[in-house]
Amino acid sequence: MLLRNRFTLFMASAALCIALLASFGTSSTATTTAPVQVTPLGSHDGEFCARDRALVFEDPSGLRILYDAGRTVAGADDPRLGDIDVVLVSHVHGDHLGDRRIATVNEGTCTEPQTNIITTPNSNSVEIAVAKEANIIVGSEMASFLSNKVEHLGGDPTSVQLVRFGASTTMDGVSFTTVPAVHSNGLSGSFIEGELGESLSESGLTAYVGPPTGYVITFSNGLVVYLSGDTGVTAEQETVVRRQYGAELVVMNIGDTFTTGPTEAAYVINELIQPNAVIASHANEAATSEGMVLPDTKTAAFIEATEAPVYLPLSGVTLSFDADGNCTRGCSAE
Repeated sequence: MLLRNRFTLFMASAALCIALLASFGTSSTATTTAPVQVTPLGSHDGEFCARDRALVFEDPSGLRILYDAGRTVAGADDPRLGDIDVVLVSHVHGDHLGDRRIATVNEGTCTEPQTNIITTPNSNSVEIAVAKEANIIVGSEMASFLSNKVEHLGGDPTSVQLVRFGASTTMDGVSFTTVPAVHSNGLSGSFIEGELGESLSESGLTAYVGPPTGYVITFSNGLVVYLSGDTGVTAEQETVVRRQYGAELVVMNIGDTFTTGPTEAAYVINELIQPNAVIASHANEAATSEGMVLPDTKTAAFIEATEAPVYLPLSGVTLSFDADGNCTRGCSAE
């Protein structure tokens, strides 16, 4: 009887230890159940327009991340920005890094927004990062180029952090990883001051700053998000994004010609990543009118071909997502 009681006590103690260890493991990967908020910053309020790229992610901790500011953020003084702690730049093409920008929202048309404020040679992204005293996280040789730009504007060059493929960095409980993107990444001569920049432009050439990147972000509530950047279909979308990190929310570029088109992007979602939710991006078209998707658009084709719910990045309309990628607020899946 004594032996049986001791055995029972031992088993109960072991079960308690396992339960405690499991709870510690859970708390280390997800410290909150509050949602992640995603706010598109496009050229026209309530629409998904041709030049729209920029998204702001807000972690439950308050950390705010600006992804690919491009041309539709009206500089650092854009009232929609608020505080920005991290700036992400997938690659240095002008429509992502920001060679020019809008002066204010709703100017021009959704098809041709008015982006007449020139931001070269500094770029919209760097000007915002310096003004907001934000960190910039990029992959490849883009880091040294952007670091010089930040220093030239009076910022801290060490605020630009290089995270190569397979590596990661963590800020305020949010983890950032870069993954390969299949695309070009030539730097226009307009971003380079002096004779070198002029020579490149006159010759129709661009400067090498390393390969473009996508991102995998793990938020403090456990939500894993894949930002495709400009890309085609890659093996890493399955091996890294799905198998290693288990992304549940994907921001997928669908513009065709320069990136995956609607059919290719749907293949990535349905077959390779299999997330719970998708935000369409980079459609290069006026995809909506009065917030509703237009028929016979690339966006409509992508929605039709995709098995997961697709959310439109309507400018200024905040979406909230839980740890599993389920939309909990601002949801209007197509």
